[in-house]
Amino acid sequence: MIETAPGPWPELRTSRLRLRFWEARDAAPFAAQNADEETMRFLGGPMTRAQSDAYIIGTREQWSRDGFGKWVVELAETGEFVGALGLQRMRFDADFTPAVEIAWRMTRSFWGLGYATEAARAAVAFGFETLKLDEILALTVPQNLASRAVMERLGMRLSREFDHPLLPHPHPLCRHVLYRLGQG
Repeated sequence: MIETAPGPWPELRTSRLRLRFWEARDAAPFAAQNADEETMRFLGGPMTRAQSDAYIIGTREQWSRDGFGKWVVELAETGEFVGALGLQRMRFDADFTPAVEIAWRMTRSFWGLGYATEAARAAVAFGFETLKLDEILALTVPQNLASRAVMERLGMRLSREFDHPLLPHPHPLCRHVLYRLGQG
């Protein structure tokens, strides 16, 4: 069960979006998003409700541990759930870790409207201005052209390809591209 937890969690706003901490009301739309095969095709496939709820719990624990994490992205005007986006420490060892990445997943009905880029710009600004990060990374599979386009609109530059260490080789999603964005 996901409970609403008060805390000193930062909230970000853009002209169309609000990025806020997770509340109990987010569990159902997030689970619906995570059950969508098309939304999850580059993220390991659909999740069960239990897996989705565990993801929220893990994200909230990350906020408590690190002071940052993924926010809920909602429409500022209506409060409608758009997706999840934020900064997180990479949870694996590689020659480019330790590092902080920006990551997102948006509900399919909101694709192509610029929300991921808009929210990501706010999160990147938070990372550089508030967290004082020197660099923010992003990664995805090479065939995820929509996410790669967001990375490029953020000014991120393709660094290289690599095999994701948390996925067995060969796995259809093992190969990833790494993008980098430095402050300044």
